[in-house]
Amino acid sequence: MPRLSSGYVIAGAYAYKIRRTAFAQLRNAVREGTVRSGDIAYAVAQLNRFLYSILVENLKVDKGDIVRVVIDYELVSGRIDWKLNTLKIEVFKRFPDEEIRKIIESKLPVAETIMTGVVEYSIEKIGETDDGDVVLALKLGGREVGALVLTPIDQEFVYLKKAAVIEPSPVIVEKQRVPLDGKTIEEAMKSSISILTTAAKYVSDEEARKMYETIKRRVIPTAVVEAVREEE
Repeated sequence: MPRLSSGYVIAGAYAYKIRRTAFAQLRNAVREGTVRSGDIAYAVAQLNRFLYSILVENLKVDKGDIVRVVIDYELVSGRIDWKLNTLKIEVFKRFPDEEIRKIIESKLPVAETIMTGVVEYSIEKIGETDDGDVVLALKLGGREVGALVLTPIDQEFVYLKKAAVIEPSPVIVEKQRVPLDGKTIEEAMKSSISILTTAAKYVSDEEARKMYETIKRRVIPTAVVEAVREEE
């Protein structure tokens, strides 16, 4: 059975390393038509969402901590079937292995819900551009992880021009119509947050960060979104 290992990597780069490793391992399968690139990206995004729940939300791992993720998988009918009961996580932090194992086990019953559910982002307004666009920040657990820019059309809806998110999985969303239904723009986006999953294009961490930075610079010209580089 194939096994994916992130190797020892700083926590801020594990999602990128897992994506890169998965595509490298399945390169020949893609060429042979056994699996599509888009399905690999989607499966990796689901796994990274589950890992984010464990590493960030439960273990409170910092970006500079070292982690290693190992999991077995199979290709079934052109899709990756993660063997979640084989998941092993090493964290170089003050967490005993037994505590990590207990958290993993406590999450397994709700793994599918986490992996396929809507991420509960909070939304805050950053500002408005000179031409009237509205730029919002997306946050998870108080940390800013993305941004989006919208064009108000009328009292009925707004037009989502671009959105970029880097956690729990890097995605870009473009050209979506969002109904207002009498709500503020922030409230309407909160109600339509599933767009960030259903209309998402799964991309590399670098691509998402570049778009994220570009969006923020619409209202903050000096904005920089730092990339966390993997240490060899």
